[in-house]
Amino acid sequence: MRRHSLWIAMVCTSATLATAAHADFVKDSNVQLKFKNFYLDRQYDDAPQRNWGSWSQAVTLDAKSGYAEIGDTDIQVGADLLVQHAFKLNGRDKNPDWVLPHDGKESKDNFGKVGATLKAKVSQTELKVGELLPISPVLVFDPSRQLLTTYSGAWLESKEIKDTKLTLAYIDGINNRYDNQFRDLTKFNPSQKQFDNGKTADGMYIAGIDHQFTPEIAGSYWYADLKDIYQQHYVGASYKAKLSEKAKLDSHIRYFDNSESGDKLYGVIDNQALSAGVKLNHGSHTLGLGYQQMFGDTSFPTIGGWVPQPYLVNWGVATFTNAKEKSWGFTYGYDFSGLGAKGLNATAVYFTGYDAQVAGKTNQESNELNVIVNYTVPEGKLKGLGVQGMYIDANYDWTSDLKEYRVATTYTYKF
Repeated sequence: MRRHSLWIAMVCTSATLATAAHADFVKDSNVQLKFKNFYLDRQYDDAPQRNWGSWSQAVTLDAKSGYAEIGDTDIQVGADLLVQHAFKLNGRDKNPDWVLPHDGKESKDNFGKVGATLKAKVSQTELKVGELLPISPVLVFDPSRQLLTTYSGAWLESKEIKDTKLTLAYIDGINNRYDNQFRDLTKFNPSQKQFDNGKTADGMYIAGIDHQFTPEIAGSYWYADLKDIYQQHYVGASYKAKLSEKAKLDSHIRYFDNSESGDKLYGVIDNQALSAGVKLNHGSHTLGLGYQQMFGDTSFPTIGGWVPQPYLVNWGVATFTNAKEKSWGFTYGYDFSGLGAKGLNATAVYFTGYDAQVAGKTNQESNELNVIVNYTVPEGKLKGLGVQGMYIDANYDWTSDLKEYRVATTYTYKF
């Protein structure tokens, strides 16, 4: 199925919606207007000419309909709309900031995206066609910058079997966080940092199964094939338990097996990634520990456009995904509600990586510190107004160290 076929399916579904009963379609709808003010500044210690950053404002309309039944059938249909627009308040024009589009000379003053999703449901099975915001081990949308990274395709999810979720999907395009159109899928190339339009995939096929064995234990298997680029197997297990009235344990172990696919457009890919993490929450305190190791001769593959992989326990600006790399992550978080500052929390994460093969060198080391402070107004007229500050300090053996500062102010108005 190519992209034009998906749009034909959307038009057909739209025609069906016109004849459906609209009461639940409107009554169960959810419409939000989201505002995000975002500042990002990255500074390279040994290469100030590479510094980049921007200050921008975004407005997003996120409208999700309810479901309308088609005649006397069990089929229910609906539609979602996502309209995103951002404009630059200030920034460095010379260098791309990967937040706003850049034409090679300067960043754009404003840009927007419009995406539509048609959805159909029968019992506990749902099909979405159009713009997608997936959360899965093999593909995730990215909310980390100003506008969202989204995808186009079809996503089928079924929960007909008790405690089990089955997923089938086909993805044929990506609308990256610093772009305003859907593009063909590629593999991320660190040397290029954008899309290599000469080596594109003929879509991405996905299948997954998630099962809850007990209230505490869950397991997953997912498979993805980015045609002629890479294929990926994922196996994961998690254990969550309430240890006492104030203590909770959250742990997981995850394994990825990555290899080349079909015509090997980006050459041989040989990577296996094992990661394990545990978090202990007691009252206002959260402690976390993660270990991650890369096996094989190549780094962990991701989709072109800087798509993150949060299912790796150690993931940051430094990524810690180079060939042979081993890494540890340490987390401490504190919720200030117990001290009377409701809505305020802070987290510090420290990563350290070693034995990496990168840039033609071996036994390379890196480390990264993230400090994140969040505050959400808990009540009153400004209830829901949120402010997040983030400081990132990343250090490498093989390239320039960097520091990054982010400040995001968000507010959602619900109709």
